Amino acid sequence: MQAERDAAAYRYDPPPGPPVILHADASLVVVEKPAGLLSVPGKGAEKADCMIARLLARYPRVLLVHRLDGDTSGVMVFARTSAAQVALSGQFERRETVKHYVARVAGHVAGEAGTVDLPLAVDWPNRPRQHVDHESGRPALTEWQVIARGDGETRLRLVPRTGRTHQLRVHMAALGHPILGDALYASGVAAGHPRLMLHAEELGFRHPGTGAPVTFVARCPF
Repeated sequence: MQAERDAAAYRYDPPPGPPVILHADASLVVVEKPAGLLSVPGKGAEKADCMIARLLARYPRVLLVHRLDGDTSGVMVFARTSAAQVALSGQFERRETVKHYVARVAGHVAGEAGTVDLPLAVDWPNRPRQHVDHESGRPALTEWQVIARGDGETRLRLVPRTGRTHQLRVHMAALGHPILGDALYASGVAAGHPRLMLHAEELGFRHPGTGAPVTFVARCPF
């Protein structure tokens, strides 16, 4: 069962070829991760292909700062020095970064904006799933805003104020509006999309070399 759930979590192949570089300098590299590509290697040779492995072919000293779910596309930043890695990782840990996502979710979401404040924990019998756990879950906060409504779906802008595993996916499912194409948290027609309709469109932080605020954008592909 665990192997089946792992397979369902990453059910399509990412495009081949070198990564799309949005920005590179002496301190960092900003890339656009495609859907279906892991951030770091998984268990087994079939999961060796990942964003950091592809980057290492071009930037031999690149270092991990944060991750995106394998099925999520969008902006990622990697460090090129240990000092930059520490500075950037600290901003993520202190919630000083600004992250904006775009998602297509099932159904028509009531209202124009809101907040989901539900604690999350790993669902141990059903890993890698997470679930809402009011007793032992870690605090998780997501802000949402309607961008547009379509035929049986809503396009949302999502701003995670915490960085829990699968946070946006679980919070949207808890609202009754799972993200389309989500093999773990959606079912029926909502799960039957060619990819997870979740994209990290914008990432802002202070540059580890200059201290200046910078923002990088990868336009939503769906």
